[in-house]
Amino acid sequence: MDKILVVDDNKEITDLIESILEKEGYEVVKAYSGLEAVNLFEATMSLVILDVMMSEMNGYEACQKIRQQSQVPILFLSAKGTDVDKVVGLSAGGDDYMVKPFSAIELVARVRALIRRYHYAGKIQQSTNLIVVNDVLAIDVDARKVTKYGEEISLTRTEFGILELLAQNKGRVFSTEEIFKSVWQDKYYEGNNTVMVHLARLREKIEDNPRKAQIIKNVWGVGYKIED
Repeated sequence: MDKILVVDDNKEITDLIESILEKEGYEVVKAYSGLEAVNLFEATMSLVILDVMMSEMNGYEACQKIRQQSQVPILFLSAKGTDVDKVVGLSAGGDDYMVKPFSAIELVARVRALIRRYHYAGKIQQSTNLIVVNDVLAIDVDARKVTKYGEEISLTRTEFGILELLAQNKGRVFSTEEIFKSVWQDKYYEGNNTVMVHLARLREKIEDNPRKAQIIKNVWGVGYKIED
C-alpha cells in the first residue's frame, strides 16, 4: 500500500484529503506544519501533498528539506494560485501544483499519475540496457521493444527507427531530411511528407496528448528532438 504524507495547517483540509485518499486504498500520514512534515517524512513514502503557507516552516522550505534526502514526488496544494507561485513551487523541487479549492476527482488523478511515474522511474533506473525518456518510455534497443509506464507499445520498424534515432541523440535537433536519410537510408527529395506522416503515427502511440507533444518536440522551422 502506498503511503502519502499530507501536510496542511488546516485540520479540516487534511481530514478531507485523508478521507478521499483512503477510499482509493492509500495510507495517509498527516502533519500540520512544514517542520512536522520534515520530521515525519520516511523514505518509504510514495508522495507528499504539501501546503505552502504554514507556521514554523513554509511549504517551500519543507520541500527543499525533503529533497535533500529523497526524490519522492511532491504535490503542492495551495490557495496561492498565481503563475509566479507555481513557478516558485516547482523551482523549490515540487513535481506538480494544484490550487485550492480542488476537486476530489482531479486530486486523485494527479496523485495516481505522480505515484505511477515515481514507481516506474525506480524500476527503469535499475536497468542499464535501456534508453529512458522523460521517465515515461523505456527503449530496449537490442530487443527493439518500447514500453510506456511498463506497458509494451507496438511500433512498426520505421516508427522504432525514428524513435531510436532521436532518443540516442537527446538534445540534438534533426530535420525531416536528416531523419529520412538515417531511417530510410535513401535520398530525400523536397515535398516528401513521409517523415511527418510516420511521426504523427508515432506520437499517437507514445504521447499522452499528441497535440501537445512532451516526448518528441517540434523546433519550429528546424526539425524535431527529444530533450536530454
